[in-house]
Amino acid sequence: MPLAGLLTGCGGVQSALDPAGFEAEQVARLFWAMLIASGVIWVLVLGLASYAARRRGQPWSQQGASRLIVWAGAVVPTLLLAVLLFYGLRLMPELRAPGGPLRVHVEGEQFWWRVRYHPPGGAPVESANALVLPVGQRVEFSLSTRDVIHSFWVPALGGKMDMIPGRTNRLVLEPTRTGEFRGACAELCGASHALMAFTVRVVEPAEFEAWLAREAAPAAAVEPAAQAGEAAFLANGCGACHSVRGTAARGDIGPDLTHLASRPTIGAGILENSAENRAAFIARVDQIKPSARMPAYGTLPETEIAAIAAWLGTLR
Repeated sequence: MPLAGLLTGCGGVQSALDPAGFEAEQVARLFWAMLIASGVIWVLVLGLASYAARRRGQPWSQQGASRLIVWAGAVVPTLLLAVLLFYGLRLMPELRAPGGPLRVHVEGEQFWWRVRYHPPGGAPVESANALVLPVGQRVEFSLSTRDVIHSFWVPALGGKMDMIPGRTNRLVLEPTRTGEFRGACAELCGASHALMAFTVRVVEPAEFEAWLAREAAPAAAVEPAAQAGEAAFLANGCGACHSVRGTAARGDIGPDLTHLASRPTIGAGILENSAENRAAFIARVDQIKPSARMPAYGTLPETEIAAIAAWLGTLR
C-alpha cells in the first residue's frame, strides 16, 4: 500500500513521469536511465561496504587497496557518467529540432500568461492563460517577459524554459496524445508565483483548426440580459486594461478577455471559471492574488459586480 501511494504521484496532469509529448518522453527516458544507473551503483557500494565490514582475515595490501580505489573510485564512475553523458547529448538534436508551421508566442507577466498564436498565412490570434495545441504536430514557442524572470513549464509535454527580460527563448513541444494538462511558472517571480498556472488542452488537428477560427473571431453578440454587465465593464474603466474584440474595450495591459467563457479557469489557473468565482475575483483580487496589478473593485455595488461577471460568462 505505501508503494502504491507513492506511485500515484507519478501520474496526473502535471507529472513529468506520465509523458504526453515527444520531448517529455525523451526526458522521462533519460530520468529512468539515470535512476537505474544510480540504483546499480548504490547496490554495488552497499555490497562492497557489507563485504568489507564482514571480511575477516589479513588486511588489504597497499597494491590491492590502490587497485580498488582506482577502479571503484575512478574508472567505473567515469565510464558510467560518460555513457549517461553520451546518451543525454544524443537527445539534443531531436529536442532542438525546428517546429512546424504553427508558432505560439507566450509572454510571462506578474502573474499571468499572454498568448499569441501565429498560424501560417494568417493573422495573429490573441489569448491568455490557456493553450490549445494540435496532437502530433511540432509547435514552436517563443518565450519572453516584460518584467521579471519567469519559467514556462508543461511537465507532461516537455522541459522547462526560462523567460528572461530583454531576450526571447525558443522551445518546441510535440504533444503525442490528447487530453488536458497543467503548466506552471517554475521560477520564483513574486508574491503570487505559486498562483501562476495555465491549462493546456491537446486536441485533434481538425478540432484545433476549428477552435483557432473561433478564437480569432470577435466575442459573441451580447445577450440582452447581459448588456448591463457590458455597460458596467466599460463604465468602470475595465476596457482600459482588457481587450474584448467586438466591443469598445481595447486595453492591452491585462489579459485578453474576448473568449473568457471558453477557458476552464480564471486568474491564471487558480479558480474554476464560474459566475461566483468571476465576481469574487473582481471584488477581492488583492486577497485572491496578492501583488496582482489589477485593482480590487469591492467598492462597487454587488449587483454591478454580478452583472459584469455574468456578461463575462457570455464571451465565448
